[in-house]
Amino acid sequence: MQMVIFGLTVTSSWGNGHATLWRGLIRALARRGWSITFFERDTPYYAGTRDLDHLDGGNIVLYPDWEDIRRVAEQTIKRSDVVIVTSYCPDAVDASRLAQQAGRGLRVFYDLDTPVTLARIEQGERPPYFGPEGLADFDLVLSYTGGSAVDALKAVLGARHVVPLYGHVDPDQHRPATPRAEFKADLSYLGTYAPDRQAAVENLLVRPAARLPDQRFIIGGAQYPQEFPWSDNIFFVRHLPPADHPAFFSSSRLTLNVT
Repeated sequence: MQMVIFGLTVTSSWGNGHATLWRGLIRALARRGWSITFFERDTPYYAGTRDLDHLDGGNIVLYPDWEDIRRVAEQTIKRSDVVIVTSYCPDAVDASRLAQQAGRGLRVFYDLDTPVTLARIEQGERPPYFGPEGLADFDLVLSYTGGSAVDALKAVLGARHVVPLYGHVDPDQHRPATPRAEFKADLSYLGTYAPDRQAAVENLLVRPAARLPDQRFIIGGAQYPQEFPWSDNIFFVRHLPPADHPAFFSSSRLTLNVT
């Protein structure tokens, strides 16, 4: 079985939650006999932080510009049983149109950023990863968020069939590990800075740190601004490769998850 994915990135886990998720899914699908091709635009901010150069059970197509690989993408789509386009893929609109024109298999849109998508629409914006037709042309829409978001994708964007596909724990990657001194903390948080998560991070980590100056707190991630309310007992790891995630989580008494 052949699958092609047009996504944000699989080669760099820096500043995004997409890459680690895709690596686990692709590895699991490969064990089931799938062959996967991942198309990723070669962007400078990911090129300098790559921590993957090949896929087990598939291949990566890095390209500088959509027109440079349009024919290759079309041929790949034609022979694929499943075509997936994701949120924040830089060429999602072009890839979606090509999938509708040339695809013979299941055409899928995976929104890994459903709350952001719906919030932008509510504010009168159209996210750049789909056209004015919304999601009506896809056979299946996968949503990282369930509940009322599923109904909203149908009502607001015309999606015909929506199924939640939540984040996962990759047992090959996330497992108990030996604690490391540099990650030792009473409370840890791993996540890219995002304005919509900032209030929760401040309430659940920053304020407790201010009240407990003798306790140690640690944040791992990217894109944190200079004005972030750091204190002397909040420590920072700028970028944490997936290979270090188990030790990071295993080194703190508690860890915070904000989605």
